[in-house]
Amino acid sequence: MKKDDVVAGLSKEQRILRVLRKVLANIVKDATPPPGRPHPLSESTIAEIRDLFGLIAERERELADEAGRSASEKPMYPDQPRQAKPVAVIRPPRKPAGTH
Repeated sequence: MKKDDVVAGLSKEQRILRVLRKVLANIVKDATPPPGRPHPLSESTIAEIRDLFGLIAERERELADEAGRSASEKPMYPDQPRQAKPVAVIRPPRKPAGTH
């Protein structure tokens, strides 16, 4: 399964939100000056960008909830190694009653 196949499983609104978030993040990266230089964006524009990121994240969570998915889920590709490894838990034998 290719990445495009995973994205194709998303609704049009989810794809729009994903692209909007990525484009907005790239704009912020491109507009961010080096330390010590004045920022080209006004404080009100920066606040509005933060609000927009919050609204995008909120709507993405709502769509994930409606679809029965966790908002923290990420696509898993068949050739990708699993991060979590199962661990066997062995309980010690119970001590007979009255012994410590």
